[in-house]
Formats: sequence, C-alpha cells, structure tokens
Amino acid sequence: MSGTSEGPAPAADLIGPAVTESGEQPSRGTGGQPYAAVFRAAPLAMAVVDREGLVTGANPSFADLLGTGHDELAGSVAADLVDLASDARTWHAYREVLRGRQPELRCTRRLKHPDGHSLWARVTVAPLPGEESDGLLLSVADISAHRELQARLRHLQMHDPVTRLPNRTLFFERLSAALEVESYDESGSTGRIGLCYLDLDGFKAINDTLGHRIGDKLLAAVAERLTRCAEEAGRARSVPPLVARLGGDEFALLVEDSTGTEQLADLAESLLEAVREPFDLPGRRLSVSASIGVVERHAAGTTPTALMQAADTTLYWAKADGKDRWTLFDPERSAHLITRQALAATLRPAIERGEFALEYQPLVSMEDGRLRGVEALVRWNHPQFGVLAPNRFIGLAEEDGSIVPLGRWILATACRQAVDWQAAHPGEPPIFVSVNVAVRQVWDSDLVTDVARILEETRLEPRLLQLELTESAVMGSAGRPLQDLQALSDMGVRIAIDDFGTGYSNLAYLSRLPVSVLKLDGAFVRGFQYEGDDTATVTPNPADEVVVEAMIQLAHRLGLTVTAECVETLAQASRLRRIGCDTGQGWLYSRPVSPDRISELLGVKV
Repeated sequence: MSGTSEGPAPAADLIGPAVTESGEQPSRGTGGQPYAAVFRAAPLAMAVVDREGLVTGANPSFADLLGTGHDELAGSVAADLVDLASDARTWHAYREVLRGRQPELRCTRRLKHPDGHSLWARVTVAPLPGEESDGLLLSVADISAHRELQARLRHLQMHDPVTRLPNRTLFFERLSAALEVESYDESGSTGRIGLCYLDLDGFKAINDTLGHRIGDKLLAAVAERLTRCAEEAGRARSVPPLVARLGGDEFALLVEDSTGTEQLADLAESLLEAVREPFDLPGRRLSVSASIGVVERHAAGTTPTALMQAADTTLYWAKADGKDRWTLFDPERSAHLITRQALAATLRPAIERGEFALEYQPLVSMEDGRLRGVEALVRWNHPQFGVLAPNRFIGLAEEDGSIVPLGRWILATACRQAVDWQAAHPGEPPIFVSVNVAVRQVWDSDLVTDVARILEETRLEPRLLQLELTESAVMGSAGRPLQDLQALSDMGVRIAIDDFGTGYSNLAYLSRLPVSVLKLDGAFVRGFQYEGDDTATVTPNPADEVVVEAMIQLAHRLGLTVTAECVETLAQASRLRRIGCDTGQGWLYSRPVSPDRISELLGVKV
C-alpha cells in the first residue's frame, strides 16, 4: 500500500489542503477553509491525486484505513495504494480518468492491512469540483461489514436449511463453471464430468405416515452419509464431489474432472450401501433404499440442461428397473425414448395430415395355395424417421387414445380397398380383409356403429370383413366388449382371435365367444424344428406339432377355422396342411405389399 515518487509533497499537505498557520489559502481544489476542515474531519477516507497519479494530499481517515503513517503517503502512487493495476480493465479505466477522457471510476477492491487482516473497499476516483481544480479526488469506503453480510445472506440463499447442503442454485452454479473447463488443459485435467443423481425410494410414504418432522430428520441423516461418501471418494483427489440437495428427496453428487465410468460406478455403489444401513432417528428406526442415475461424459460440448436431462432419464430407468440400484446412462436407450416421445407428440397431427398408409399381407388357403384374404397392416410415413412399422407407434396410439381415429381410418381404407379389388376382378371370388382392433377402440368408441357405418358407406359385404383382437383382449371378456363382439358377429362380420396360444388359452371359453377364426401365434410354427431343407426328409419336433394339431382339432370341433402365422418354409406349410390347418400367413407366401401387388396375386396360386 505504499509507493515512491520523485517529488514528495510537504508534510503539511499530507493531511489535506487545510489552512496554514500564516493564514494562507488552502491547497487548490478545496474551495476554502470550511471545505478543508470538512476534508480533514470526514470519516470517509479521501486523498487528492494529481494527473500523474500521485497523492498530493490525504485526510487522516485515509491513512488510518490503509494502516499507513502520514509521512509515508507523500508522493505515493495512488494506484498502488488501492490496487488499481491488478486487472487490465480497471487499470485502463483509471488511466482514462487521469487523462480526463472518462468522468469517473468506481470499483471494489480487497486490500491487505499491515496488521494482517483484509478489508473490502469501494474505490471512487473523480475530478475535484471547481473549474480551477486540476486534481482528482480518490475516496475509499470500507464495505467489509456489508460484504460479510452479503456473504452470510448468500450462504443462506445457496444452502438448504434442512440438510445444510448446497441447494439447487449453488449446484447449478458449480456445474456451469465445471462445464466451462477445456478438456485436457495444461493442468492435466481429464476434461470429463460425472454426476450421480439420487432419489430415495418410498420417501413420500414416510412423510405421509410419520410426518414431515421425521422426514426432515431422515433427509438430514441421509445428507450426512452422502457427504461422508463424497469425502471418502475425494481423499485421493484435490476436489471431493460436491453433494447438493436439489429438492424433496433428490440429491446430486457432482464429480469434476472425473476419470471415467468406473469411478462413478464405485461412488454410486458406496452411496447405495450407505443409504441401505438403517437410520436411528429419535424414537424411530427406519430402513430406506435409493435409486441413482449415473452420467459420465466429456465436459466439452455438454450443457447443464443436457447433463441433468440425461441424469433424470437415467434415474427414471433405475426406478423402473426395480429401485435400490444405480443405472448408467445409455445413449441408445435414451435415443429410443426421445424418439418415442417425439412420435407420441406428433401422432394425432399425423393422422390429420394423412401420413399413414396400408400394406396387405396375403392369407393363403393351405389346401390349394390360393389367396383367400389379406391382413391390413398400417405404416407411418414419418417425415423424419421414415417408414415405421406398427410396433413403433400402435402402443403409443393406445396409450393416448389416438388409436380410435387411427383405427377408424384403417377400417375405412381397408374396406374401400376390398371393394376396389372386387370391382377390378369381377370373375374372381372376392377376398376378405382382416383389420386389427385394439381393446381401447371398443371402450372409447362405439365400434359397432363405426363398423356398420363404414360397411354401408363402402358397400362392402359384412362377410368380407374380419376383425382381429388379441387373445388377452378377448378371453374373459364380459359386459360391453362381449356385447359388441356378439353384435358384430350377428351383423355377419367375422371375429378372429390373434396370437392365439400366448395369453389365457382358456379353450373351454371359446365355445361361448362369437369367434369364427383362430390365428395361431407364430411361436408355434417357428417351433417346428427340421434337420434338412428337403420336405421329404424333414424331422419335425413332436411336442410342438402335437400342441398345434390338438388346437386345430379343437377349433374345428367348435366350428372355427385356423390360420397359422409366420409360415416361412415349405416344410412348415406341408406339415400344417397335413394336420388340418386352414390358411397360412407368412413370408413363404408374401411379405406385406401394396394394393397393386395384391391385385396381381388374385386368381393365381401363391
């Protein structure tokens, strides 16, 4: 805080421009004796600085604040006294004020007092008032108490009152700062970052049954254990993981400069073990578990939002996979989830935009190999993801209810197409069209009315429409679903049970259902094992064939026809024909194709 100059000022001027004993006027810029007296008595530390940046006068408060004797201030470099040259921006602004190019400088500095303590000071440099004045007034205000109060308030603002851990705000400050570090810098940083996002399993039940007081004590105890784990993990490192409470029963451990997934996995295991140990609270002994989402990646190119989204997604996986475990972020699984969400968000508008189309897979008679019908299979011509098969979006449509308008469109389109084929090939026996129906279509819409209206509009005979429902949806049906199936059957529409043999398999219940067709699940057909490709030398698997043959015989006794799915080889088709299967469907005959290709297959042996 001291400096030297070539021309020290007289000692009398060191305490400011006051009136001398001889009655001379005070130094320039003071404006007279009253002002000089005020300058000397002012509690605010002030000094007069010339345009060269040298102190020409100072009041006692200035010397006391800096812990410097009056005789040491003569000609001192003002910038050295209050540390104005420590950063380029402040130094440039100060020089501009000295040159008269900038009206004022205000800044905050941390100054070292000779007795060892530090103080925070607000420094102001501005020209002295008066046209004749050519100096500047340097004032220094001690704001240490204010800064200390600010620090205390910030601590309260940035820490959780229950656990005393850093809160969400401070966590994101640290996270943002960590992500600004360049990978593999000169200090040897790995340039990677890791995060363990932890949530207590069943904490809400504890809060609801035992009260928030016990819940808060449990959170505080959990915080202590997590902190100990972080300290253990940080013993061999310069910076231990940051433990924060993000809200509720959610905690996060931020690992800066991580060394890889193994480090994060070890930390997650230690966290799980720590939480599993029973907690002895006042009057209570509680056992809880936790689920943890673990993310580890390069800091470069990562944002706080992206990292937290990945952690939140991974925590959800840990919960869904059974809780009391940690799960590592999987980019492929995440991409699938993101795609699924994107599809769900655009499904309904896609129906309105006409992005869906139908393909048809032949249902072929086992007896003569001719086309008897087709199954309508919907495809989504997605503008971003291309052509999507039903397994990519039908489940989503059932979840959000859009299966109802989509199902109506499929039904109407398939019926119109069946009529078009019949009109284009009047000399051939008409083929039926089979349409899949979801259970939600039965519950959320008037399926009977929809079918009747569409049949009337398209003029398709009811016997040429087949509706397929899964076995799990049909077996055990009662009330409205059963009534609707009966009404459709009475109308002349054929009802088929799809994927038969994989659900309830309540064969006795079949006699009470208005069902006319069983479609055997492809797993049974694929179960036909053969040792060669030549159908004359094949050796079938007796167990699978006995089951299939028994189901076919039972169906025939009940007056039902049987369709085998997933027929892929001549050997399978030959054996199914011998045991009495009525129709087959599979790649042996054709993959799902366009309506034009179905027209080409009409009247020929497939």
